[in-house]
Amino acid sequence: MNARTAEVRRDTQETKVRVRVDLDGTGQAKLATGIGFFDHMLDQIARHGLIDLEVDAQGDLHIDGHHTVEDVGITLGMAVARAVGDKRGIIRYGHAYVPLDEALSRVVVDFSGRPGLHMDLPFKAGMIGGFDTQLTHEFFQGFANHALVTLHIDNLKGANAHHQCESVFKAFARALRMALAPDPRAPGTVPSTKGTL
Repeated sequence: MNARTAEVRRDTQETKVRVRVDLDGTGQAKLATGIGFFDHMLDQIARHGLIDLEVDAQGDLHIDGHHTVEDVGITLGMAVARAVGDKRGIIRYGHAYVPLDEALSRVVVDFSGRPGLHMDLPFKAGMIGGFDTQLTHEFFQGFANHALVTLHIDNLKGANAHHQCESVFKAFARALRMALAPDPRAPGTVPSTKGTL
């Protein structure tokens, strides 16, 4: 496979976001979104997905975190789509169950070319530090729409919102890692009967 890297900048009147990814990295991260807990979640994607990830986001945090979190999801999705290219030689599907203490989450991803998000994440609290838990949906919706993936996200158990959210992001990272891995049995092949994704 060629180097699977991409850098995307997305500037609007609400945010300025730059994302750089290396899908074959070692899990290094440089993160600056202005939302501490969100940076912590993005770090999980890098570390557990073995994706080198740089995110620099300047948003209208004086209003709230909505635009920043959503636009990072959009820009990350765009960067992953660009880095993965025509998807030749990847496994395509990935899934993971990840526990964090009492919390247990499952994420399943398909690099199908068809964006879709199905999410069941009944948070036990509305805020985690300065992070509005509703924005988890906005992040993954933005990612799915622009990475052109189908995502199923379920928090199966959990009593602590921090644990719920972190187990989801870790499971997402591991599912991405599986789906993006080279398939040794089908090198250079598009994993679809259609011949394109």
